[in-house]
Amino acid sequence: MNLHRTATALAALLLATGSALAQPDNATVQRARPGAGKGPAVKASSPVTLNFVNADIEAVTRAIGVMLDRQIIIDPRVKGTITVYSEQPVSVGEAYRNYLAALRGLGFTVVESAGLLKVLPEADAKLQAGSVAVETSGARGDQILTQIFRIQHENANNLVAVLRPLISPNNTINANPGNNSLVITDYADNLNRIAKIVAAMDTPGSSDIEIVPLKHAVAADLAPLVQRLADGGQTAGAAVPGQSSSAVNVLVDPRSNGLILRASNPTRLAAVRSMVDKLDQPSPDGGNNIRVVYLKNADAVKLAAVLRAAFGAANAGGSGNSSSSTGNTGGLAGAGTSFGGQNASLTGSATSTNSNSGGISAAATTPLNASAGPSTGGFVQADPATNSLIITAAEPLYRQVRAVIEQLDSRRAQIYVESLIVKIDNSKAGQFGVQWQNIFGNKGDATIYGAGTNYGTGLANIINATGAVATGTSAIVTAQTSTPAPTGLNIGILKKFGSVYTLGAVANFFESQSGANVLSTPNLVSLDNEEARIVIGQNVPFVTGSYANTGSSTGGTVNPFQTVDRKDVGLTLKIKSQIGEGGTVRMQVYQENSNVTAQGVNGPTLDKSAIETSVVVEDSDIIVLGGLMKDEYDDGEAGVPGLSKIPLLGNLFGNKNRKRVKSNLMVFLRPVVLRTAESTNQLSMDRYDSIRAVQQNGQPGKNWALPDTGAPVLPEPKAPAGKATPR
Repeated sequence: MNLHRTATALAALLLATGSALAQPDNATVQRARPGAGKGPAVKASSPVTLNFVNADIEAVTRAIGVMLDRQIIIDPRVKGTITVYSEQPVSVGEAYRNYLAALRGLGFTVVESAGLLKVLPEADAKLQAGSVAVETSGARGDQILTQIFRIQHENANNLVAVLRPLISPNNTINANPGNNSLVITDYADNLNRIAKIVAAMDTPGSSDIEIVPLKHAVAADLAPLVQRLADGGQTAGAAVPGQSSSAVNVLVDPRSNGLILRASNPTRLAAVRSMVDKLDQPSPDGGNNIRVVYLKNADAVKLAAVLRAAFGAANAGGSGNSSSSTGNTGGLAGAGTSFGGQNASLTGSATSTNSNSGGISAAATTPLNASAGPSTGGFVQADPATNSLIITAAEPLYRQVRAVIEQLDSRRAQIYVESLIVKIDNSKAGQFGVQWQNIFGNKGDATIYGAGTNYGTGLANIINATGAVATGTSAIVTAQTSTPAPTGLNIGILKKFGSVYTLGAVANFFESQSGANVLSTPNLVSLDNEEARIVIGQNVPFVTGSYANTGSSTGGTVNPFQTVDRKDVGLTLKIKSQIGEGGTVRMQVYQENSNVTAQGVNGPTLDKSAIETSVVVEDSDIIVLGGLMKDEYDDGEAGVPGLSKIPLLGNLFGNKNRKRVKSNLMVFLRPVVLRTAESTNQLSMDRYDSIRAVQQNGQPGKNWALPDTGAPVLPEPKAPAGKATPR
């Protein structure tokens, strides 16, 4: 078999060489000019006849190399037989293209790199191809090369989805958003076809804009109607990535009371222009000066007050300072306190009595936004129920008011504020002391002597502890209840006098170390220039007074009551943010951290730390508001004068204690501006997934003795129809 293949290859080589040599004497060798994409140079212009049937690829490749007068390197992975033949004599260039087509059918191809031709598997051709063409290429056939297409009008990312199915699976297409270009590696013939497709699709997406001034209608009122009619009356759906949501764009020009039109082609633009001319007609009633404007984002009550103030001087029929309901008396700050007020409770809880059966603070029962009635007075009325404005004005004044409404009725950005409150406490304490008592003398002596040392209070004092031991168990319990015994290691020596045991000596050794690391991350989302507050803690009652009328006849108590003031104790954060130029955020911040430390005769004692400040910070940056670093050291020493100073022996006549407390408190803030619904949804879903992951990881383990009850887990978020869930 190998001899047959070798003989066939040699015969083919001789046939090809003979065909090239058996030409007229005037045949000259013509070499192609070097250049990218022009193909390899040929040896002669004389035709050749191919007749390779099931020949070895390596032998046929060498024969083709002789015809081209080029060196062709074969990859070791290229194995097998190939069939290349022609019924009639063909040129060397045509013979080379037939050879490339046969290689492509076997999964191989030829690339040119550094002046050499390489035969290698098609999957590796895109990595070794050295030929690069920009815009156009003169190469033909089944040669692999890379071509760059500069896109002038269309989005390059949009063309990737269209052209990807037309490219061989082993080859690549990539878009460069920087200069809006495509980089494609594929066969030369296919690249020529793709170039024609790109040229046909890379056309301007829309025509020039046209401004249509209106004579009778108001541009802001007519624009939504024209947009819906131009879109065919369809509601806005999910936009296709990289494409405009509508073939026609209609914008309002408040200065000229006109419409700015832009369409995908001149014919569509002319149709929309004709539609506008038909709709721009005078009002049928002519004298109707009352119009209703439905707002999209702004608050009708607030905007009505602004418009009356702005046009009050020009409007002769109404006063710009007419009384109106603000509609915010029950807002977030409507609990009876001003922003950041420290003397009043941050939660705004009003004084309550024992008649408040639920014990709920006023801040919890106050509505977020009390229902407001329609405003009265002036030419602009507000209807809070529909969030609309009722304007009574002539046509010229209405147009001015409508232009102002369009500028003010815009979507307001939101601000997500993430705060970090870090508190670290560390304390160390130690105590060492020796106390002793002894009586000198014999039984029956008229005079006896006693000596000893004692320090401290309660049972920490040896005399008090001796009395507790001598009085019995009940006395010990009573003493321990009021003044507990000293903590640590206690070593004592007891002596018996008659039937009573007393403490002769006691030594106390004590050392403690405690620490606390608290991290709180309260987060808030609020509209631009609106106040937000979060309170996490307890609603603690504070007795402010009591009354009891004692009757002299019966001796009983009549009509007793107490007045109670409830305050929220815990973590409180109040922020009012305002977005400035360039993404800066100005914030008024009040942060408080309080807790009940002790319960005294006059009521509980609060430990409170608070910060009230105004800062400016860049969007998504972190700023430190303030903090406290405290390092306290206390020590004490008690003992017998002189004797307690003796080295080593002095420890039997004294008591020593030391204590050191270190505290660190820092507050950090990080605002993030949310300008679009997508950014708000993405942030919300990120927090939602974080909580859901914690719940999934906190599931109870399996236990053979307990049932598998499971723990609650948030449901999998589902996106609305036509939208994808952001991740």
